[in-house]
Amino acid sequence: MNNSKLFSCATCGVMACSHDARDKYPDECVSKNIDQSLVDQALDLYKSDPAIESLARDVARIEKEFYCKYTRVEETIELILRQKYSLVGVATCIGLLRECSIFCRILEKRGINYLAVGCKVGAIDKEFLGLGKDEKLHPEFEHESMCNPALQALYLNTKGTQFNVVMGLCPGHDAIFLHYIEAPTTVMIVKDRVLAHNPAAALYTLNSYYERIKA
Repeated sequence: MNNSKLFSCATCGVMACSHDARDKYPDECVSKNIDQSLVDQALDLYKSDPAIESLARDVARIEKEFYCKYTRVEETIELILRQKYSLVGVATCIGLLRECSIFCRILEKRGINYLAVGCKVGAIDKEFLGLGKDEKLHPEFEHESMCNPALQALYLNTKGTQFNVVMGLCPGHDAIFLHYIEAPTTVMIVKDRVLAHNPAAALYTLNSYYERIKA
């Protein structure tokens, strides 16, 4: 492999890797050019960790059984039940507390124990990050709490959550949470305040309503 060249799946129109049709791999295919030792390393991760192997197996089975039948909410709950997680953490934006409450009630009805924590936990003023009053969303207030995804993660870690669900953390805040959280984590809601939390809509309308994004 030429290390000076970066291979990418973004421009692929073949997707031969889905059936391992190696004779149809494009020249710049990642699967065609990836170092076999890296493939072996990835497979070893599954075999060396029974919990991860079990998680991957159940996800594949759920895909088979409920493909285009279950919503993401239903698939997530099905996965939690099959994995028999005793405590599920929910890291939510406080702007989506209503949605978080609905989801947690669904968990409760299915006998799933949960622990939810909002993004403003700790109530630390944004001045901690070096922001001045004019840089705050509401400069008219004396105190404006920063989002604290690191504390959300640490709190759930200390409580021993076995699986976590992210609900609407801001771009970047979700990255910080995922950096510090210890247990496997999935994303239920991706925040987009303009598009009702459906960021893919901007890509679907790239040649019309959101053409400005291409600039």
